[in-house]
Amino acid sequence: MGVPAFFRWLSRKYASIVVHCLEEKSKECNGVRIPVDTSKPNPNEVEFDNLYLDMNGIIHPCTHPEDKAAPKNEDEMMVAIFEYIDRLFNIVRPRRVLYMAIDGVAPRAKMNQQRSRRFRASKEGDELTVEKDKIREEIIGRGGYLPPDEIKERFDSNCITPGTEFMDNLAQCLRYYVSERLSNDPGWTNITVILSDASVPGEGEHKIMDYIRRQRAQPHHDPNTHHCLCGADADLIMLGLATHEPNFTIIREEFKPNKPRPCALCNQMGHELKDCSGTAREKQGEHDQFADAMPGSEQEFIFIRLCVLREYLEKELTMASLPFPFDFERSVDDWVFMCFFVGNDFLPHLPSLEIREGAIDRLVGIYKDVVHKTGGYITHNGFVELEKVEIIMQAVGVAEDNIFKKRKDDDEGFKRRMKDKKKRMKAERPPAHMTGGQFAPQALGGRNRPDTVQNARHQAFDMRMQNNQAGGPSGAQDARGVKRKAEDSDSEPEPEDVVRLWEDGWKQRYYKTKFDVDSTDEDFKKKVVRSYVEGLCWVLRYYYQGCASWKWYFPFHYAPFASDFKNIKGMFSDFEKDTKPFKPLEQLMGVFPAASGNFLPETWRELMSSPESAIIDFYPDDFAIDLNGKKYAWQGVALLPFVDERRLRAALGDVYPDLSTEEERRNSLGSDLLFVKKSHPLCDFIRELYLAESQEATQMPAELCHGIQGMLTLDADPILPDKPVESPIPSLRDIMTNSAIGVKFLDPQFEGDHVFKAIVLPNAKMPGKVLKPGDWEAGNRNSNRGNWRPQLGFNANRQQAHLNQSAHRSLGHSMGRAQGGQYSNAPPPGNYQDKYRSQAYRGGSSQPSYHQNREQSLLGAPPRMSQYPSSQSSYGQGGGGGGGGGGGGGYQDRGGRNSWNQAVQDQRSSFQQTMNRGGGGGSYNQHHSQRTDDYRNPRGGQPQQQQQQQPQQQGYNAPRSYPPPPEPRRYNRN
Repeated sequence: MGVPAFFRWLSRKYASIVVHCLEEKSKECNGVRIPVDTSKPNPNEVEFDNLYLDMNGIIHPCTHPEDKAAPKNEDEMMVAIFEYIDRLFNIVRPRRVLYMAIDGVAPRAKMNQQRSRRFRASKEGDELTVEKDKIREEIIGRGGYLPPDEIKERFDSNCITPGTEFMDNLAQCLRYYVSERLSNDPGWTNITVILSDASVPGEGEHKIMDYIRRQRAQPHHDPNTHHCLCGADADLIMLGLATHEPNFTIIREEFKPNKPRPCALCNQMGHELKDCSGTAREKQGEHDQFADAMPGSEQEFIFIRLCVLREYLEKELTMASLPFPFDFERSVDDWVFMCFFVGNDFLPHLPSLEIREGAIDRLVGIYKDVVHKTGGYITHNGFVELEKVEIIMQAVGVAEDNIFKKRKDDDEGFKRRMKDKKKRMKAERPPAHMTGGQFAPQALGGRNRPDTVQNARHQAFDMRMQNNQAGGPSGAQDARGVKRKAEDSDSEPEPEDVVRLWEDGWKQRYYKTKFDVDSTDEDFKKKVVRSYVEGLCWVLRYYYQGCASWKWYFPFHYAPFASDFKNIKGMFSDFEKDTKPFKPLEQLMGVFPAASGNFLPETWRELMSSPESAIIDFYPDDFAIDLNGKKYAWQGVALLPFVDERRLRAALGDVYPDLSTEEERRNSLGSDLLFVKKSHPLCDFIRELYLAESQEATQMPAELCHGIQGMLTLDADPILPDKPVESPIPSLRDIMTNSAIGVKFLDPQFEGDHVFKAIVLPNAKMPGKVLKPGDWEAGNRNSNRGNWRPQLGFNANRQQAHLNQSAHRSLGHSMGRAQGGQYSNAPPPGNYQDKYRSQAYRGGSSQPSYHQNREQSLLGAPPRMSQYPSSQSSYGQGGGGGGGGGGGGGYQDRGGRNSWNQAVQDQRSSFQQTMNRGGGGGSYNQHHSQRTDDYRNPRGGQPQQQQQQQPQQQGYNAPRSYPPPPEPRRYNRN
């Protein structure tokens, strides 16, 4: 959903919802890569039942990545998609269902945003080509060097739209991929795979939500199913909350700002296109074998725990002294509804509500007052109480004038601080005649040595460029040798804001500028408000009940003010019934610019470019972008004409007969496909359907497939066991011993007036509380950043390794600071010096307690085995280590060896414990009691019989993918 900064705000305010993923990597032995066995327990110490993939969030970064070289052809793109899915499957390891959903034909309300995005992408691509040509001519004219301009076809990301040949090929490749994994991967043995490709109408994430809603309404559904949804859109958080499932987790890529990108002209890192100077590329490797390799770390993933977010919301939304019983589930629905006002994919956000300005917190405060006044909630099962919404909007409208003025003051203050920062940076800049690198002056006695010259040509070029920038004899220079510019470079040109919301008369200027009407035209304002109210009702219904109308859309580019929401109770009744979605090629005509017409049939393409076309006005060659008070073009509003559905269908009626058989197939709506392995209990049932050649839909037995229900229909081109599956990718081999079977699948159907209940299902077990009082009192990560630490996996008691004083001393001995290297300039952590020095060189106990170890631990090192305290220890405490200094235990006593043996036993019994416990991460009391026993028995004096009777502790603190360590040798120290 188009909610800029929503996840950033949410993760800062509720920091504990984020958990970093633990991922087991594949190994390589004698040049052969050994894949990860995903049938083993999840290293994150949680077992998921269902994994849902919003495939468009996977397709886009795999086909046109921003941080690495793009695939050379379509086949490489498909392989990249396969690898991405494999990686997610390895992290999550679902045990029941894998649901892959690709965006199909979207509702009309969403098509407006899709149209804007695709027109922008086409325009930005053309502008980039023109800019590259211009800069290339300038650099070559100055004698610079640029690689030859390769003539290759630019990948048009607009092809990732239903109805194109690319999406049809992707569906075929995913059928092959599912068959291959079901046949060969042991982790897929009991998995039911559902593939909803682009021929099935609906957005990917909403097809997933529709599946969950319909399965929840079945009598055989397991209310304790643990769901995991993959996607980067902010609306997935609201969709997950709307299900009211107690165990719902979202996995997404960890966002890392300012990631390096190559220059679009010379493909080198370190500068942007506008700063390209035509420097010769540095050779990568001895024989330039790494020329196409781009530096960068692998993208990491994080979990978002919605059960923890529910804890936060319960604390924040709980209201005392209500005239009726407090219902937390209803308040969650109201919170989801209020988030729509700050932005979504279907409506523009209100001008006075910005997330960065605390809009959601403001709405929550007003909401609590409204509930007290009106005696009820504002939503119920996806339906809106408009009279209560009006009270909230009027309360926001009263503060609108102050909100706009404060926004202007904050913006001016930010600019002033940035200007002062630039001045300070200029003042600290060394004189232009002072060289850098190994020739830079260094303070006497300093520990840091100058960097050695890695490339003499580059160093000489940088020095020449530095001298050139200092100015020649014709340029006047200031005291520091920097050429003085004619105008202040700190003042960047900004577009004029003619509305000026911070000045009196802002409402009149807004309606005149944005809508070209006078603010006294009450009928027009009421029309805009009515459309916005309809949009609020449509969006909430879409989230909780499914698509209420495929035809409705908001017919304006801008939203009204909150103060304009007056007398809205009777503005909406219901939506038009039995509307149908567009067909795939019809949607392409509605969202594509003329530049992407090559994905359409020839006669259809002419309607986008021919001057005689009846709909030529739908496809402007150029269009304006209104920044609407923003700074960057991508934040602005694309002023495109809205597509008239009746005119479009009338024009297409003349060219429909020109479609070929293949184009007619791509223009038809398809069905979901269900795949299982031949060892699955459902396989024999599906085989019988194919043998009977039944043409009617058959009810799926819930007891054969984890309680899943639906209707099964024979596939026209089926994948059957023991029949080879041809690979659509030449570089991948055919599946000669296929073990998968596929069939068409249809979700359970309900009457048109059926209402899905937004409640927690009976017999659902709520997960244990995670938050502690300190987590809530801290407020957010910014206010108490020093005490906040990211969590690895779902076990909060996982003890992480660190480098203590002894490890840093080992690093200092093995690699000198003068020689450079990864640790050359890394001093020992300051918080260790006082605590460890007083214990390591003083008599008495030299081993820190468990709580001290936990508080002082750092991320990034592998978990250490010898983490249990010992009363008798020699030099080299646990967690430090000699030699390698990587966090392993050093020279230890018998108590340390017993701790090691205990960890080995834990590791060997981890899988059995997970199965017995149902996949949990182990309680805190279990961990605490085990550690207490270690304290009381440091020498491992527990009788062997008692050790056998005592339940084994969960052993995920040990490394997961490594073989058990050998038994320690026992030395006679006497």
